[in-house]
Amino acid sequence: MPLTVNLRHLEEHNVSLCGELPVAELDLETGDEMVQAAGPLQYEIEVQKLEGSLLVRGALRLVLKCHCVRCLKPFTHPLELKAWACHLPFEGEDRVAVANDCVDLTPFVREDMLLEFPRHPLCKPDCGGLKTKTGKARKNADEIAPSAWAELDKLKL
Repeated sequence: MPLTVNLRHLEEHNVSLCGELPVAELDLETGDEMVQAAGPLQYEIEVQKLEGSLLVRGALRLVLKCHCVRCLKPFTHPLELKAWACHLPFEGEDRVAVANDCVDLTPFVREDMLLEFPRHPLCKPDCGGLKTKTGKARKNADEIAPSAWAELDKLKL
């Protein structure tokens, strides 16, 4: 069930919503194998009706299953938007769709969560990456093993 708010309830007072939204409902498929949602999105939000718009504020939490892009180890990454806010106008180009006096907040939550996904997830900032043939991890991710081209450059022709 999508995350919706009824506009009739907002006429008298602000509405507070707490709960969980299943990952399937969020449709967070990014096509990225390195970052996947591990569980439902937890939300604690308050919806306020302003003149001609809605103001949604609160906190969003989601746990991600990631694979480190350097060493390929799996790890979890908690994603939390503590001071999330969204302004939804009723008029203009960016107007929000209203169906049966209800506004679906799910697309706006999805968009802001996707923007917070890590682009290059690392298990730790100083991850050394995959181990070399000798069994030791590189000390610095910028270290490059000597290439065959470097050996050819040494030739004096």
